Amino acid sequence: MNRRSNFNLDWGLLTPVIILLTFSLTVLFTMDVSLFRSQLFFLIVGFFAFLFFSQTNYKTVKFYALQIYIVSILLLIIVLVLGVETRGSVRWLDFLGFGLQFSEILKPFLAISLASYLSSRNNYSLKTFLLTVCFLLPVIILVFLQPDLGNTFIYLMAAVIAFLVFGFPFRYFLSGLAFLAISSPILWRFLHDYQKHRILTFLNPSDPLGLSYNAIQAVIAVGSGMLFGRGLGLGTQSGLRFLPESHTDFIFASLSEELGIVGAFLIIITFVFLLYKIFIIFREQDDIFNKIFAAIVFSVIFLQFFINIGMNIGILPIVGITLPFVSYGGSSLLSNFIFLGILSSMSKNESSHNVLEIK
Repeated sequence: MNRRSNFNLDWGLLTPVIILLTFSLTVLFTMDVSLFRSQLFFLIVGFFAFLFFSQTNYKTVKFYALQIYIVSILLLIIVLVLGVETRGSVRWLDFLGFGLQFSEILKPFLAISLASYLSSRNNYSLKTFLLTVCFLLPVIILVFLQPDLGNTFIYLMAAVIAFLVFGFPFRYFLSGLAFLAISSPILWRFLHDYQKHRILTFLNPSDPLGLSYNAIQAVIAVGSGMLFGRGLGLGTQSGLRFLPESHTDFIFASLSEELGIVGAFLIIITFVFLLYKIFIIFREQDDIFNKIFAAIVFSVIFLQFFINIGMNIGILPIVGITLPFVSYGGSSLLSNFIFLGILSSMSKNESSHNVLEIK
């Protein structure tokens, strides 16, 4: 009886994920059966990863936080040296015929390392703040060098949220923001040409057949779906290849074209429910390590959700960020399942702790 109760699945987390995956697999099947099969394979792998981490005491993973950090740095270096170059970026390593993107897969493990590092500090001094920044810098730099501007931004913002939850004084962040503003001309020079073009194009979309093409086609796809959409497999923007990356960065535009505003609204509501569930778990945590990790999970999924949809409807620049559990991509899917698996383990541990206290 006790063993069965320990294996309970957190349907509050899984139900919205199942809904999002249903949308994803359906639209991928209408696009390309091979994409559907590949995503289904990673869904199965990801689900087993969720089961493994949700049934494993998260404190076991926390115990290896330092080793996880060191291995993560080494893997990111190996990606730069031995990775496969695709469209000017070196983000993937080939493994058994699959391309693994370690900047995605390592997110939950680096979140463990950061939460463990912060929770081991016993003060909020400027020295502790700067040491934590130094702890993060190798990861940020290695991801930026791939180059992967989208994930660099996600890592940075998730770290800021973790710092806030830990309790660093707000003046540190204002000082950091001022430093970024002053150094922005220097940072701009480190961006690749296509990254600069994406930002400039967002500010001034004046080249509909060139630099602004992707953004304009995405907005057209979203608008052409109207209320109920053109129907599954009947989208012209994605079906006729007018919309690039229709299965990854712009899958929300593809879904909106085929399922209309109603389908897009259902996806957004499902994300809101998932994020609310994660927030509830965050609020229930007493341990600072748990609280920081839960905050990182919330921020990573929220930022990807907000930025991806913002890109698709033209209110944010295109930075190559996928829509969690919806966009095609095995590494992203596996990473998000691991995130939720560890979070589920924390939630169950907190619940059993509360029951013991009542008794």
